[in-house]
Amino acid sequence: MKIDNIRKKTQGITFVALSIVIILLLILVGISFYVAKEEIEKERLEELKTDMLFIQAKAREYVEEVNTKMGIGSEEEKIERRDVARQEIYEEREKLEKADTIPEQLQIVMEDGEICYYLTKETKEKWELEKIENEEEYLIKVDEKNAKVEVYYIEGYEGKYSLTEIGQIQK
Repeated sequence: MKIDNIRKKTQGITFVALSIVIILLLILVGISFYVAKEEIEKERLEELKTDMLFIQAKAREYVEEVNTKMGIGSEEEKIERRDVARQEIYEEREKLEKADTIPEQLQIVMEDGEICYYLTKETKEKWELEKIENEEEYLIKVDEKNAKVEVYYIEGYEGKYSLTEIGQIQK
């Protein structure tokens, strides 16, 4: 009789033990999803920064080219040569689209001599950024006078739009 009772008690796993194991597994799965989500978001931010840095570097090349074509002379001559060089380099050769209207959320203040361009499909292909799907996701603010370029991501990331702002986000 005692041997039969011992066998009954040691056979299989109890419902309570099974429940505890399942609960522990669910907790581990939840933690791994949370960690994976953070890593995916960090990777997305890094990819966005990399794309924007690449756009900025390419745009700076053309700012230098425009500055070279402006040359020396009176301010009026420089402005005239600058406008011709902008048209030739940015719009005709690089296929950037001049931004006549700028989305309000970007809060861009335009100074004298600054101009903005949207990154077009043709430019994305030329700059090997085909993975960026939507048109007009990026706006490039060009200031030849101070040789500065700022890149804006129009859809934003955590309320930030410019490369400078997005670059300051720590994940």
